[in-house]
Amino acid sequence: MDTELKSMNPDPPKPEQPDPASRDDGSNSKDDRPLLKSDSNRISSTTGESIEELEKKFAAYVRNDVYGPMGRGELPLVEKVLLGIAVVTLVPIRFVLALIILVVYYIICRVCTLFSAPNRDEEEEQEDFAHMGGWRRAVIVWCGRFLSRMLLFVLGFYWISVSYRDIELPDQNKSSSQNEGKDQSEEPERLGAIISNHVSYLDILYHMSASFPSFVAKRSVAKLPLVGLISKCLGCVYVQRESKSSDFKGVSGIVTERVKESHENSSAPMMMLFPEGTTTNGDFLLPFKTGAFLATAPVRPVILRYPYQRFSPAWDSISGALHVFYLFCQFINHMEAVWLPVYYPSQEEKDDPKLYASNVRRLMAREGNLKMSDIGLAEKRIYHTALNGLF
Repeated sequence: MDTELKSMNPDPPKPEQPDPASRDDGSNSKDDRPLLKSDSNRISSTTGESIEELEKKFAAYVRNDVYGPMGRGELPLVEKVLLGIAVVTLVPIRFVLALIILVVYYIICRVCTLFSAPNRDEEEEQEDFAHMGGWRRAVIVWCGRFLSRMLLFVLGFYWISVSYRDIELPDQNKSSSQNEGKDQSEEPERLGAIISNHVSYLDILYHMSASFPSFVAKRSVAKLPLVGLISKCLGCVYVQRESKSSDFKGVSGIVTERVKESHENSSAPMMMLFPEGTTTNGDFLLPFKTGAFLATAPVRPVILRYPYQRFSPAWDSISGALHVFYLFCQFINHMEAVWLPVYYPSQEEKDDPKLYASNVRRLMAREGNLKMSDIGLAEKRIYHTALNGLF
């Protein structure tokens, strides 16, 4: 930052000093490359901060792969060659196969729901087919899990490492779960929700293939071609974050009701929640929102990782279209899923949902070797705006 200020000083001797490197090498006299680590002294026109300052401040959203910030970094020659090969071989094949899988599952959902009335909540503008029973629901769930895994296979996730970690939870949680099990029934208490860190839209495909739960989605998703009907079969909870109207219960209210229903009713669809509220680069864990914990029901934490060498599947500071393109160009992609034991809240945590959310977050950060960050969606938007001012 000091060098930038000095270069702006009108003191005559310093501005007239030539740069030897720029004279010796003509290729360096004009640098039109995207911003890289070596260009860390450039200043964002929107925030007035250098790239180094931005990366320290918004570390949870920084891309560290070959493709650089926003996927617009200067690529090495080898990477360009690999991309060229993938564009004429992998991309067309994967695009066609992915589209076929999507259309096939849409047709299955359409046939299974053809003569069935959806479960409607006119007040909250909710509509789903997840409460449908019998063979129709079985077909939707089985085909959904199978085709979701097939879609991940098409995208290069040929092997997914899944582990179930057996760890000792805090003593208060162990005693709470034991007491509840004795008082209520011989069977373990039913889950209220599955909790996962959020790294990419690919997280949804994995959880669909693993347990086919219901998700929280924007209200506009229900109206999308193909995906809209599939989301209703999943039993998605549609929310509108921007709405402040009293006609809506809000995200927390709707989610709490669904978590309670999932906890109390064995035929209700399981809820799957990303309490961070947005995606990270996979190395950090953002503060948890309390919506998943207000129902005071047990939760099952899951940690997702995406090991990579060239392209990071994390959807952090890169546009959706560019991310999908680069993902299609990767010959092999990797994913790891770590399932932790069911977390039974203590009475103290039931009385304080923020404490409940904080303790689950700390557990996931410790077991997943994730760094805890205090920033959120608002800071992510600021970081994206700042990057746009640099590129």
